[in-house]
Amino acid sequence: MKKIITSKNAPVPIGPYSQAVLTGNTLYVSGQVGKNAASGELILGDIKSETKQVMENVQAILTEAGMDFTHVVKTTIFLTDMNNFAIVNEMYGSFFKNDLPAGQAGFPARETVQVSKLPLNVNVEISVIAVK
Repeated sequence: MKKIITSKNAPVPIGPYSQAVLTGNTLYVSGQVGKNAASGELILGDIKSETKQVMENVQAILTEAGMDFTHVVKTTIFLTDMNNFAIVNEMYGSFFKNDLPAGQAGFPARETVQVSKLPLNVNVEISVIAVK
């Protein structure tokens, strides 16, 4: 059985998909972009600010599902320019706690791929899978 998770603190989907789907203890969060849910403004130009907004959108969805970044087991980062990798990586990493005892948290598995274009002409999109 699946449950659709929707947070008013994350942008509404721009197509026929849900912000996230919970099935059992596993949450599948759709790719998030740097769009501010309150204003509808796309955060573009400054990759650090854009990535921060993306991660805040992911956080809002995790919170709605009763989870946080310690529950994230897998992420995928899509970049339109791999030259932004270091900045995105730094901002992304700041949302995870890696100082907890082994087995309790830490960084999730991940891949980062460069793509030719992303929806709304954003520079970064991130999806996650979390388990409670």
